[in-house]
Amino acid sequence: MNMQWLSGLRFLNHLDMSGLNLSKAIDWFQVINTLPSLVELHLSYCKLMHITSLNLTSLSVLDLSSNDFSNSLVPQWIFSLTSLVSLDLSWCDFHGPIPSSSEGFLNMTSLRLLHVRGSSFMNSSFVLKGLSDSNLVSLDISDCGVSSLALDSLHNLTSLQSLHLSSNQLTRAIPKSLGNLCNLREIYLSGNNFGNISLTFLLESFFECKSPIVESLFIRNSGLSSHLPYQLGQLINLKYLVLDENLISGQIPFSVGGLSSLKELSVSNNRLNGTLPDSLGLLSNLVHLDISNNLLMGVVTDALFSNLNNLKVLDGSGNNLILRPHLENWNPHFRLERLFLNSWDIGPQFPLWLLQQSDLRELEISNTNISSTMPLSFWGSFPNLKFLDMSQNHIQGRLLGIPGTLFILDLSHNKFIGQLPELSNSSLMYMLDLSYNSFEGMLHKLICSDGGKQLGALNLANNHLSGGIPNQCWERYEGLEFLSLENNNLSGGIPRTMGSLYSLSSLNMCNNKLSGRLPSSLKNLTELWILQLAGNKFVGRIPTWLGTKITFLSILNLRSNNFRRFIPRELCYLTRIHILDLAHNNLSGNIPRCFKNFTILAGKGYISDDSYFSISFGYKYVSGSASLVMKGREDTYSTILSLVLTVDLSSNNLTGHIPSELMALHSLLSLNLSRNQLTGSIPKNIGDMKSLESFDVSLNQLSGELPVSLSSLNFLSSFNVSYNNFTGRVPTGTQLQSFTESSFCGNKLCGDPLPESCAVAVPDAHHEDEDEEEKGGAHVADLGLITSSVFGLIAGFWVVVVPLIVSTRWRIEYFGFLRELKYMICDAIHK
Repeated sequence: MNMQWLSGLRFLNHLDMSGLNLSKAIDWFQVINTLPSLVELHLSYCKLMHITSLNLTSLSVLDLSSNDFSNSLVPQWIFSLTSLVSLDLSWCDFHGPIPSSSEGFLNMTSLRLLHVRGSSFMNSSFVLKGLSDSNLVSLDISDCGVSSLALDSLHNLTSLQSLHLSSNQLTRAIPKSLGNLCNLREIYLSGNNFGNISLTFLLESFFECKSPIVESLFIRNSGLSSHLPYQLGQLINLKYLVLDENLISGQIPFSVGGLSSLKELSVSNNRLNGTLPDSLGLLSNLVHLDISNNLLMGVVTDALFSNLNNLKVLDGSGNNLILRPHLENWNPHFRLERLFLNSWDIGPQFPLWLLQQSDLRELEISNTNISSTMPLSFWGSFPNLKFLDMSQNHIQGRLLGIPGTLFILDLSHNKFIGQLPELSNSSLMYMLDLSYNSFEGMLHKLICSDGGKQLGALNLANNHLSGGIPNQCWERYEGLEFLSLENNNLSGGIPRTMGSLYSLSSLNMCNNKLSGRLPSSLKNLTELWILQLAGNKFVGRIPTWLGTKITFLSILNLRSNNFRRFIPRELCYLTRIHILDLAHNNLSGNIPRCFKNFTILAGKGYISDDSYFSISFGYKYVSGSASLVMKGREDTYSTILSLVLTVDLSSNNLTGHIPSELMALHSLLSLNLSRNQLTGSIPKNIGDMKSLESFDVSLNQLSGELPVSLSSLNFLSSFNVSYNNFTGRVPTGTQLQSFTESSFCGNKLCGDPLPESCAVAVPDAHHEDEDEEEKGGAHVADLGLITSSVFGLIAGFWVVVVPLIVSTRWRIEYFGFLRELKYMICDAIHK
């Protein structure tokens, strides 16, 4: 980019090139140095990566914010621009430290605004001391790693009105030596660690002011505990009070009603309890009220809102409050744009006062005990509605249509009946959740309607839908990421066209009546994390492309189908697998030894948090879920799905030994190989599976002794080796003896916890003189040997030799017998 054209504008005072990509403009600083009259220079978000000296003595405003100078030290020439009034170096990532030979900010006496957010070089007592006694009006040193000790070096900023100290390492209150705190209008302290001090102590300096003029107080996520101080009512000029995500408890003080200028009150995600004070109704200038996710309870009436005419945002979700207007035809004076009341009790009848809130753009009234039908005028009452969540109620009736303005609609867990609605051609729907209702009929009406091309998530699970999955129309859903059709009555095969859902990351069609083979077109779904097809009638082999093409799979659930033949070795390419469930099929052959390649299960990979299995759609998260059999019972896992690590190959026809390589899956929580035809023994190194909580190899043909290393599995809570051919003693350990006899029955085992005792070898009796015992024992043994030999010789002589000498007939018979015996042996050898 050539910037030479600027050099001719010698009388230019103001230059703003913010947002332009100047990464390839190598001469920009030379050109700017030719503009002697320049007073203001704005170069934020210009993708600059290096900077050379600017020699502009007339410059008053310099903004270099949000460029990446991570390979550069703090330019020393900046401190020579003594005429600067405003300097913004936020998010420039300049390195420090500033050399001790430099005077830093000391000579920048004209500076009134200094914003250096995200600059680690500011965490220096030397640098902060250079700002002392200055005439700064606004100082932003957020995200600079500043400690309370370093902040003590900053003194006498008597003109300061705006102070930003968020996301630092502060543990103490702002020191009074910093300046005249009574002049401060804006205070930002969020993201620090004030866990050891109360909010009362933190704000003590402001409560001491005769006429505090503070207007904005932001202290989010800073570990604040104790109560909201009653003295809050003294801050009569306060317009914004934001204390979200702390540990504040107790009641909201009545004195809050004295904050007559307040526009925003936000105390969400704390531990506030009790009822809402009536004094909240005095805040006539209030625009934004957020009390969500606390422990508030009690009845709220229309009187609380009688003077809140300016209210636009009300978020009371996550509390145990009951809304009971005194007037049946209550007509609130406010006109809300955003309303969140989930977990309140506003039923059982649909609240008609809602229909008067025609400005609503976002409405969440889930789990609010509504059990009536939707009013016919409902959709027409909200022409601007974008977000609607009325899930987890008992709303009845039919869903006659969906407005095209909606982006997100969640009506799950209700009692809607009838056929699925259509989406209009103008529909902007991005997320649609109609699960856990009683919709019936076929999918075609919704899937093949004119609208819905923007859909990112579609959840129709747990209804009474029937018929086949449409063969056409799937090509239009290029952005669909989440699709759940589980627990319906769908039949037929999976259409080949579903292979065009290239963005799909979660597909769940469990527990239907689907049949046939898996179409090869599904191998195009290379973004899949979750594939669940359990509880259907699929046949054929498990496709090899599941392992070679869909390599991101973390959950593969093919349970309870009719898959046959071998487990393909290609599944071993699924190194990210968390859950592999192939139980209740007709699989045969050996367990692949290469299962050891499952990196996550082997403890060699990063186990993702729950967000890995969920997709964000604005305020809503769509999470994957899985119905799994673990520890002998079936449960549905959703919020902790990422923590479930299991392999289930039970109820097949698998043969061969249990591979010792399987024991390398050190992070596996559950292993179920029961109801197969496995032989051999349990690998001796099973004790390496230290995380194992559930182990089941019952109803096989395994034999040998139980490995001693089983006793080292300290987390076992479910264990079953019944109905095999195991022998010997049950290993002694902290867990094995806690299981019942049923875990071991059908074997030849003994020892605790079984009633059969193991045989114990009885040692020789001890005598007082051990040496004499050994000698005596030896003499007795020798005498017995001699006696038996003598009697043997005598018996043999009189029984065999003497008759042969005396009787000729005996001699003939005896030698004839020996001759016949010889011939018999020879014949046997030749044959």
